[in-house]
Amino acid sequence: MNLHALLRRREADGKPLRVGLIGAGKFGSMYLSQVRRTPGVRLTAIADLDPARAHAALVSVGWSEAQVAAVAFTDDAAALIGRDDVDIVIDATGSPAAGIAHVLGCCDQGKHVVMVNVEADALAGPLLAKRAREAGIVYSLAYGDQPALICEMVDWARACGFEVIAAGKGTKYLPEYHASTPETIWGHYGITPENARLGGLNAQMFNSFLDGTKSAIEMCAVANATGLAAADGLAFPPCGVDDLPRVLRPRDEGGMLSHRGQVEVISSLERDGRPVFRDLRWGVYVVFAGGSGYVERCFREYGLVTDPSGRFSALYKPYHLIGLELGISVASVGLRDEATGAPLAFSADVVATAKRDLAAGEMLDGEGGFTVYGKLLPAAASLRLGGLPLGLAHRVRLERAISAGQPVRWDDVRIDPTSLAVKVRREMERTMA
Repeated sequence: MNLHALLRRREADGKPLRVGLIGAGKFGSMYLSQVRRTPGVRLTAIADLDPARAHAALVSVGWSEAQVAAVAFTDDAAALIGRDDVDIVIDATGSPAAGIAHVLGCCDQGKHVVMVNVEADALAGPLLAKRAREAGIVYSLAYGDQPALICEMVDWARACGFEVIAAGKGTKYLPEYHASTPETIWGHYGITPENARLGGLNAQMFNSFLDGTKSAIEMCAVANATGLAAADGLAFPPCGVDDLPRVLRPRDEGGMLSHRGQVEVISSLERDGRPVFRDLRWGVYVVFAGGSGYVERCFREYGLVTDPSGRFSALYKPYHLIGLELGISVASVGLRDEATGAPLAFSADVVATAKRDLAAGEMLDGEGGFTVYGKLLPAAASLRLGGLPLGLAHRVRLERAISAGQPVRWDDVRIDPTSLAVKVRREMERTMA
């Protein structure tokens, strides 16, 4: 609760945190809108595949020409990481392979790294965080994105002495969404393809949120960072905020959880498509147990909403502000050497799963595409079946046919074993299983 005071002291002392941003898309632009108004922080450089787009992003979020002139622009992320005027690197690219390279570059250069790139974290985060610790730098999930906010709520509950029963987020989900493609996405959002085109909306990116892939990736990050269990696939139960402690309790106590202490995503839609009353589509939650008769009586005395037994309650945040909140990670990392969530172990994984019957010779097109979606699994289950990580299921060719709903395995694809992302992932499987 002292971050702002510490930042003001940095400003007064003329020693601001110096930040380099890789990727000036939507998330990056939201951060850019806030960093210019944050004392004790300076954005010194931006790397983007299109530096002109990065320049335009600064102008579009309110930077003056004089402020823009003080920022260095490049299309070379490695060059940004190596700059003397960058202390903290933000990876906001969304590319798993690029993210792995960026983290390893930060390890080499001694730069802290904030990973908006949860795709890379789901693919190899536990090993990347280990490498960062060995290099003496901080590897952090990005505050404002839901995984870091969930980690914060889990930490709050545990630091208060509560047992965490479940934690996760809300989303819009129906079972048929797993088959959604970039061609069918806009109908589910009530947007015409023409309006989507005029708005510059990325169909594949939006589809990854709808088809369940992004939820699996984010819950993988939370499970690896908190030690909460991953079930064999997310259940996406319909649930409003008032029903969190009733629905998200163990099956043997009247709920739907397969584990006591589990990640789960709740749906804002009933299975027949009706909206859930008081849904949590944009928010995050934690369900916790009182643990004693005295605490359960306190729950009643202070008006907490509980399950019918009175043993479980919940807290939630109705929204997440995405890049507008990212400054919390920057301040925490730069002032306290403290991550806002980071993987501790390889306990969960996201496996590429066929959206439809796939033929031998087809090319997989990755997150949010036409061929596969990501399914959350315990890491041990993923390794037993030899599942292909979703983060590597892009531009790789199938060697054999896969039926709809079935996992894609390493042995099912032709993949380059010499690529950095593949080598890092394989190392994690060997050393951290």
